Amino acid sequence: MFALALTDTAELRPLSPWHAEEFLTHLDRAREHIAPWVGASFVATDLDSARRVLRRYAERWADDAGGIWGIWADGTLVGGVMFVSFDPQSGVAEAGCWLEPGAEGRGLVTRAASRILDWAIRERGIHRVEWRTKVDNVRSIAVARRLGMRHEGTLREVASGPAGRIDIAVWAVLAGEWRAAG
Repeated sequence: MFALALTDTAELRPLSPWHAEEFLTHLDRAREHIAPWVGASFVATDLDSARRVLRRYAERWADDAGGIWGIWADGTLVGGVMFVSFDPQSGVAEAGCWLEPGAEGRGLVTRAASRILDWAIRERGIHRVEWRTKVDNVRSIAVARRLGMRHEGTLREVASGPAGRIDIAVWAVLAGEWRAAG
């Protein structure tokens, strides 16, 4: 097992199916806060669905098509980052994140996302990392900006939501931009 320090009291670690109980406990604390921003299939409601979410990402990792990592602060799972998609052949990946309210404002997501983007670009040769978010998710957009991403456009009414069709903002950073920013 590995852990990457994000701060003196927070670290990034792989999030695996055997973390399902801890993941579910975390989601119970975060559910109302993240539900408007993440897909319904991510917000597990019981132990079996928590295992399914983590198993889906474990399978993506095994297929070299994605991955998920948890953010632990003071020993408690408080959020995480993931590659929703990861395609070394095309050189394109999509990153995402989530965080419970009590962990906001400490730069944890930006640090964690920076770690996985750096690995994807420098170690795996990914050329483009995308960040897709609902257009009104100001916290997620702020992370994309801090990561040096550019807003490339908005996919209008691309997905259905509880209140109707939703718009998704697409942000991205290219490998050359990432390396130049250091």
